[in-house]
Amino acid sequence: MSSLSRPGGNLTGVGVNTSELMPRRVQLLLEMIPSAARIAMLLNRDGIQSSSLDRHTIGPFEATTRALGRQSILLETSSRSDLEAAFDLAVRQHADALLVTANSLFTDRRFEIVALASRHALPTAYPWREFVEAGGLMSYGPSVAWAYRQIGQYASRILKGAKPADLPVMLPNIYDLVINLKTAKALGLAIPETVLATADEVVQ
Repeated sequence: MSSLSRPGGNLTGVGVNTSELMPRRVQLLLEMIPSAARIAMLLNRDGIQSSSLDRHTIGPFEATTRALGRQSILLETSSRSDLEAAFDLAVRQHADALLVTANSLFTDRRFEIVALASRHALPTAYPWREFVEAGGLMSYGPSVAWAYRQIGQYASRILKGAKPADLPVMLPNIYDLVINLKTAKALGLAIPETVLATADEVVQ
């Protein structure tokens, strides 16, 4: 691929990278839980180069928590069998809140992750609204509806003769903040009105 604006060849598409949103997720969690001193992040190294993960995910997370005067905790998984161990570690290290990174393993097992967060009373921010629909506290990430619309429009243009090489790779410019008030109440959290006012959807 030559560039995002001129991909060349026969490739184009829609990107939904969420790692750049990590600082905002940290800020949103702290607006909900100002007293949180230790923030953990759940990540999966399987299939991801360490250098890329360190640069695009871990680095921004640690820099943000450090700038905000908080301690960061990394919870690394590599298989389907160690999610419970990761949450147990979060509890042992006295994590006050958790961020879940975007990963197909976590999306597939969102009900289990949400249940573990509930069991341990750990306020958690997720990358996709599907986690909130499963009972998670909050999500902040690219609008999936926007991505689907862009994919449909590109498919239509290509079928009408447009060349993929001439179609720029689209990056999201719409992000959804979804909050589950029922989960917040179960955690004993009073979501500030300033946060609720910016939410795209509030699940009662």
